[in-house]
Amino acid sequence: MSHHGKISKLLHDKEFPHLKDNNKANQRLKDLQLCMLRIQQGMWHRKRRGIIVFEGFDAAGKGGSIRRLVEALDPRGYKVHPIGPPEGDEQEKHYLYRFWTSLPSPGTLAIFDRSWYGRVLVEKVANLTAKERVQEAYKEINQFEKMLTDDGIEIVKIFLAIDKREQLKRFEERLMDPYKQWKITPDDIKARAQWKEYVVAADEMLEKTDNKSAPWHLVAANDKDYTRIEVLKIVTKHLKLHQEWMDNLSQKAGVSSLEAALKLMGLKKDALR
Repeated sequence: MSHHGKISKLLHDKEFPHLKDNNKANQRLKDLQLCMLRIQQGMWHRKRRGIIVFEGFDAAGKGGSIRRLVEALDPRGYKVHPIGPPEGDEQEKHYLYRFWTSLPSPGTLAIFDRSWYGRVLVEKVANLTAKERVQEAYKEINQFEKMLTDDGIEIVKIFLAIDKREQLKRFEERLMDPYKQWKITPDDIKARAQWKEYVVAADEMLEKTDNKSAPWHLVAANDKDYTRIEVLKIVTKHLKLHQEWMDNLSQKAGVSSLEAALKLMGLKKDALR
């Protein structure tokens, strides 16, 4: 399905989605976080790998969504990669190099707070990369993701969209709060002047890199509670087979003997003595 103009259409809608019942939001969040924990356990047992990619407008809530996504997880089973401009020897290598070196180990999740899509978003809008290289990047990214999914890695891609007025509100909150000032940079403020160009670039990105094996999920993010729950719904739905596998295993293990449990680990029944 083509996403051409999808972000533009969302931003022109008068009403962004909001939670209808905020009183139930916390319980819904906890329920989804429990699902996420089961997914993590299933992936660990099966030695499967997953990647979750977050892109979106500045101050759209990527960090807050990631925190809620991993809040109930075992920290040994995931790693969050905050992506900024390439540094040091990364600047002399292909832009995908640092992502190859950050792929998840068997049984774990890799979460990217911004990603390889910087080549066709920030670098494109700020004219940091030649136009022909940007056009080549769409093909390179699709090939990169296909190699990953062909190798068994599951990819969930999420784009968080807020409108320009909501972004201004969040920028002002961050600038006035000394505990949040670290979240905003001069580049973030300067980028507002290129808002329209960024929307066009994001729409083109969704259109050219939305694939069956690694589809994009666009989330309207003006309401933070709605956003966080929606992100968890998307990820848990995409990875639900791992939860189902874990639930089936737990039911079997519940009636298992200690001897059988040790046997599954390759140990004898007197191993605990």
